[in-house]
Amino acid sequence: MSLTVFRKAHFNAAHRLYKKEWDDAKNLKVFGKCSNPNYHGHNYELEVGISGEIDPETGFLINLKILSQIIEEEIEDQFDHKNLNIEVPEFKYLNPTVENIAIVIWNKLRNRIEDKFEISVKLYETPRNFVVYSGK
Repeated sequence: MSLTVFRKAHFNAAHRLYKKEWDDAKNLKVFGKCSNPNYHGHNYELEVGISGEIDPETGFLINLKILSQIIEEEIEDQFDHKNLNIEVPEFKYLNPTVENIAIVIWNKLRNRIEDKFEISVKLYETPRNFVVYSGK
């Protein structure tokens, strides 16, 4: 029997969507107000899904306390109240779109969670805009 457990998390972060090679006019045309040179922020909502088989000895798929700690260390501590473009190394050369942020989160979690589990990341940038990434 396979199932999925979910853990929610939250972080606030600023970013700017732009390409250094483009002038401000082209960045504005492509990225709109998200290309503001003074940055802008979001209240990100994160849902992490872990799928796999239940351990018959514990009855857990995964210990949610451990999952919570991994999310706190790898995501919340690294992203919360940060300027993603400036303070998060993964975005030094990667545009911090919601798509790219979700992939970075998935990779950070994949490095800490056993391979026997599948991971999905659902990241809300706004209540109406979100992305789901499962490593495929």
